[in-house]
Amino acid sequence: MTHLVVCNLEADVEIRLKRRAARHGRSMEDEVREILRDVVNNENRNIEGLGTKLARRFARRGLDFDIPEMRGEPLRLVCFEE
Repeated sequence: MTHLVVCNLEADVEIRLKRRAARHGRSMEDEVREILRDVVNNENRNIEGLGTKLARRFARRGLDFDIPEMRGEPLRLVCFEE
């Protein structure tokens, strides 16, 4: 089993961590374990691109075509002047 030592933790973070652990009825060590598990387990969940989010948001308003992928495209300035 791995051992992890955290040095130089800010005092306010330590206080909030202790409070959080107490709210959950855990030791501070158990609370840190649970936080780390949650972060690692949820790391790749719910990662969607902007196009997917836009398509879902506007689907109810009649958007019925794919939004093309633009990853890797150079940035382009847009001018909204008339």
